[in-house]
Amino acid sequence: MNKHLRLPSKLALLLVLSSLQAFAAANWLPFGPDGGDARAFAADPHNHSHLYLGTATGWMYESQNGGGDWKRLAWIGKRDDLVLDSIVLNSTDAKRILVGAWVLGSPDGGIFLSKDGGASWENEADMHGQSIRALTSAPSNPNIVVAGTLKGVYRSTDGGEHWQLISPEGSHELHEVESIAIDPVDPQIIYAGTWHLPWKTVDGGKHWTNMKEGIIDDSDVFSIIVDPKDSKTVYASACSGIYKSQTGGEKFQKIQGIPSTARRTRVLMQDPKNLNIVFAGTTEGLWRTVDSGATWQRTTGPEVIINDVFVDPTNTSRMMLATDRGGVLVSNDGGNSFTQSNSGFSAREITSYVADASNPQTVYVGVVNDKALGGVFASTNGGLNWTQKSVGLEGHDVVSLGQGTDGSLVAGTRHGIYRLQGETWGRVKDITLNPPPAPAPRPGKKVAGHTTVPTTVHKPVAKPLTDFQATINGIARGGDALYAATSSGLFRSVTSGQSWKEVPGFEPRSWNFVAASKSSVLAASLNSASFSSDGGEQWSPIKLPEAIDQVSALAVDDAGGLWVGGRQGIFVSDDKGATWQTIKNLFLLDVNSIFYDAASQRVLIAAGSKNTIAFGVHLPDRTVQYWNTGWNLRLVRPMGDHLVGATWFDGVVIQPRMVDSKEVASH
Repeated sequence: MNKHLRLPSKLALLLVLSSLQAFAAANWLPFGPDGGDARAFAADPHNHSHLYLGTATGWMYESQNGGGDWKRLAWIGKRDDLVLDSIVLNSTDAKRILVGAWVLGSPDGGIFLSKDGGASWENEADMHGQSIRALTSAPSNPNIVVAGTLKGVYRSTDGGEHWQLISPEGSHELHEVESIAIDPVDPQIIYAGTWHLPWKTVDGGKHWTNMKEGIIDDSDVFSIIVDPKDSKTVYASACSGIYKSQTGGEKFQKIQGIPSTARRTRVLMQDPKNLNIVFAGTTEGLWRTVDSGATWQRTTGPEVIINDVFVDPTNTSRMMLATDRGGVLVSNDGGNSFTQSNSGFSAREITSYVADASNPQTVYVGVVNDKALGGVFASTNGGLNWTQKSVGLEGHDVVSLGQGTDGSLVAGTRHGIYRLQGETWGRVKDITLNPPPAPAPRPGKKVAGHTTVPTTVHKPVAKPLTDFQATINGIARGGDALYAATSSGLFRSVTSGQSWKEVPGFEPRSWNFVAASKSSVLAASLNSASFSSDGGEQWSPIKLPEAIDQVSALAVDDAGGLWVGGRQGIFVSDDKGATWQTIKNLFLLDVNSIFYDAASQRVLIAAGSKNTIAFGVHLPDRTVQYWNTGWNLRLVRPMGDHLVGATWFDGVVIQPRMVDSKEVASH
């Protein structure tokens, strides 16, 4: 390889990508699969059918029909790591919306303000970079807004445009504020729940009192609500249970009736028309009391993890839950039964994609982090609608997908290989490991006449394995064979995935990637690769491009060209890895996926966590195409005469037409 190959500078890359916006402006359209993590609700104070929904990926959705269906409203901060747990609408001006955001595993976040109903947003300077864990406005004055952050309690008196810290600066006690409540009549009375205990001020933050009588020490306080008609009645939920005070927080009493396993109550909500009815959204389902906390009953299954509860104030029989993995659940009978209401809402993390070889309109995607509500989703109309197809996967994440020559679908999980049989997945148990090396012959025994009798050496045999628990990082099909790159070696199947044998010829190791075309197969770990030109019978190690410090994707084309991508860009070899070259006019970094589209003779590439451009390299002239998708893509694939992409956290997006591309000659 030429050590002096020059990669484009970041500045050059930005200029190229910016120039593409002019001729590739059509954004691709999102089409599910519906569901995923939903975080918080808010309702238009003048129209309770107009709802807002916050997510864990920076997206805000809205519904105009009471949650019947949803559409994307805004991508807050243009970031996919903002958790939107707090949405506040001004009660006198519903177009004025405040959103509080935080970032998992980081003190980052912020408060964002829209004055036009969500069309545009401002990142409020006073709270820039703050982790906003709670946000609420005073019922008696919508211009008074209070925020809970990791640093303490902040207040705004002008509807969220300017903020001031009202808790003691640098306090070792009043910080990491997870919940906020304001007295319904007196906005000077504020309650703050921390990761330790709750606090209260009656003078707008000049003085604070620790409310600890009756509450178990070191309780994370997730939610505080004040009865709107009797402000002395205060409910608080914590990791240690639910508490009730009838003295304005001076003394709490622990409410019985909710088991300890469900004590992580993330949200409390009163029925607006019947204040004796209180709902507790926990990590083990929804609980309801109809007698102000004297007794409780769970109304959902324990598998439901609830982040927020919304009760329609005009019709309290209708309520909704924002849940982990399951998205939005709706009830029309006061919480006795729930159904999913996720049309238009998608927060799925898709890792893999395969199109049916006999019908390209039938496609499958693999999903992670959604357990029993994830797995595999299938579409028979090119991604417009999806159905879950995960029975038998045992709630495992699906990290790779493949299809055998007989049409059988194979799923790679973090706990082995599964094969779809009818409508049910079954674990593949017919997996054979390579035999261990043959032992060296032991010295023979001397007998009469000094004749040496050699010791019999038994040849090792392959070992069948019925409980294969490896992570299946990638599955590829070449000719009649399937190949699986796993954390416990490289495997090959010539039975459409019914049985697998470990590929002999090199030491078992963790293989991260595999790609194949006809009889050419390329497998790689993060820092090494092996190539076979005879369908996996014989393998040879190849030297990776020196410019790449770690492999992130690979592909093989019909002509035997090897494609490898990494943080530094993409490289191709036409001589089985002896030398590597870059592609002229292909300016990209941080390669996510490389796929050879045999039907169109092109290589499709997704790259960059912040880049919205998809790339195509046409063979054999290697001209380059660009598409501005409008999305950060994990992978891009062909679907008939158009393309489809998988986002990092927002499901599948589909190219609306083929005219939004640009070819650039590479020679």
